[in-house]
Amino acid sequence: MSIEDLNQDVSARGEPVGLFACQLDGPVAVITMNHRPYNLMGREFTEQLIDALRWVGESGARAAILRSGLRHFSAGADLEDMLDAVAGGDGTLGWPILEMLRAFDELPIPIVAAVHGNCLGGGLEMALACDLSIAAESAKIGSVEGTVGLHPLAGGIQRLTQRAGAARAKEMALLGRRYDARTLERWNVINRVVADEQLDQAAATLARELAAGPTIAQAATKALVTIAINEGISAADTAMAELQKPIFLSEDFRTGVASLKANGPGMASFEGR
Repeated sequence: MSIEDLNQDVSARGEPVGLFACQLDGPVAVITMNHRPYNLMGREFTEQLIDALRWVGESGARAAILRSGLRHFSAGADLEDMLDAVAGGDGTLGWPILEMLRAFDELPIPIVAAVHGNCLGGGLEMALACDLSIAAESAKIGSVEGTVGLHPLAGGIQRLTQRAGAARAKEMALLGRRYDARTLERWNVINRVVADEQLDQAAATLARELAAGPTIAQAATKALVTIAINEGISAADTAMAELQKPIFLSEDFRTGVASLKANGPGMASFEGR
């Protein structure tokens, strides 16, 4: 089954998770957001996204895609839900935002965001939580929370600072503008821009390439990047030996060495174990 067919068909291998459709396309798990009309993030949406990511982790997939089955990737947060959540309280939103970000980060396989239409506010923050992102040429992307008296609430400021630097992060969050995909590719906010009609296929191709890689080594790579970002280079250096133990014990490492000797570089077929 191709990625393009996902809107029309949820096979027996797929598991609906309320506002999301979760499906296996070979070794790739695909999470399709279907919360009409604009995939607005609220408490229920966030909780079900965590459930969807948990499903991916248990599915046996070796890579994943986060995409939208609607006209837009996500137009941001459900502001009415947000107002209800903070009414009469102490200023705490109470949505499981941190748990959601951890679910992305702790998923031991790479996840690709396939972005089209509007990707604003919380939508951008979901894309930033993924490991790689591909955007359609016509996508409009931005941290627009300032236009309603907020700022990015789900890790956007931190992740924009990591990717684009402090000046660009401040510009995006303080001005609340929408940017074209090519601009944000230049700023390192997203990885790649493709023609609109090529988005699904490009995301599928990238995810399949990742799924064909050494899965155990990829999990260690994700973990090491997280440590380097959160704790610094020295902490990452210290963590290397422990994170590398499963790699040295893996079948993929032995397969890779044997393939290099027999066939030259880049010809190994990994099984993810």
